Amino acid sequence: MKLLLDKVFLSDILQTTQKFTSDRLGTGVSLQGVYIKISKGKINFYATNLNTYCSVSSDIKSEGDAELVIEPKKILEYLQLLDSGEISLDIMENNVQIIQGKTKGVFPTMPASDFPLAPELKEKPEKIKSDFLLKNLPFLLFTASVDEARPVLTGINFSSGDSDLILVATDGFRLSFVKEKSRGIFPSMIIPADFLREVTKYIKGKKEVDFTYSEKEQIVRFTIDNAEFSSRLIDGEFPSYERVIPEEKKSTVKLKKNELIRNTKLISIFAREFSNVVVYDFSKKGLVVSPKKEANAENVTTQDVIFEGEPMKIAFNYRYVLDFLNNIDSDEIEIELLRPDAPVVFKTPNNPSFFHIIMPVRIQDQ
Repeated sequence: MKLLLDKVFLSDILQTTQKFTSDRLGTGVSLQGVYIKISKGKINFYATNLNTYCSVSSDIKSEGDAELVIEPKKILEYLQLLDSGEISLDIMENNVQIIQGKTKGVFPTMPASDFPLAPELKEKPEKIKSDFLLKNLPFLLFTASVDEARPVLTGINFSSGDSDLILVATDGFRLSFVKEKSRGIFPSMIIPADFLREVTKYIKGKKEVDFTYSEKEQIVRFTIDNAEFSSRLIDGEFPSYERVIPEEKKSTVKLKKNELIRNTKLISIFAREFSNVVVYDFSKKGLVVSPKKEANAENVTTQDVIFEGEPMKIAFNYRYVLDFLNNIDSDEIEIELLRPDAPVVFKTPNNPSFFHIIMPVRIQDQ
């Protein structure tokens, strides 16, 4: 069977679907590949790791039907070196040949009979404004854990009430919190952060996406044009984060974000070999940024701030500070301090529905 395809078309789809393949040892060989099904004038691409699923379909001119599973990495590398334009895809019994002009690449295929597809969902999809996801998810995704030992921390917790929808992410060292008006679409659930990170890449430029939730299957699905992205929900109880949120403050700081990024990066040069700890000394005189004593605390830089309250010296893992600063869209930030050993609240004046918390590092008095 021979197909004529645009090289960019095939490359783009394989780049999308390969992110949903499995790279874990011990999984079936087919899960490491992309399943292609050609039938009735359509070509469909499927990939899954059994927790998340991706499918992309398109109309195509073809004679006959075919099913095969390909390993996408080598094919993508091969396609990147071809010229733009049309390629020929020749599907043989045990391999697929990709031909362009005098160049031919032959790649083995795998049986497609046992490839697991996403469960069929009978629930009706709801329309979601893309802006809701694009506005809020960037404040949360960087905070979620990547440690599979505690699965619930690798997701975004959706907590739906009568009037509010609360979204929370935490890795145990920091926490992001967003409160929106309830949209009546999202139930209380935990969606994997890695899955949502991929979904956001494909909704940019879209006004709406279709969202489907299946209580029976414990699956959510986003449908974007000719693509479907599905994920199983994380099973478990999200930790009680409310006790981490300080109920009071003793000091408030207002300062410029970009200047704080620069100063933190400057001192991080001296802090990298000493547990990445940077010390922030806040007072009415301004902010003094320095490393721990062990990294030579004489390395300092200062910054003007608007300060109210008691002077306070607090240490952080500087990577957490930079993660927060690099994922907000405000030129200014506000910091609320209680004690050197208490959680610190970071806010942005232009977004009252969001705040971020970073746990300080305990150090000996500088």
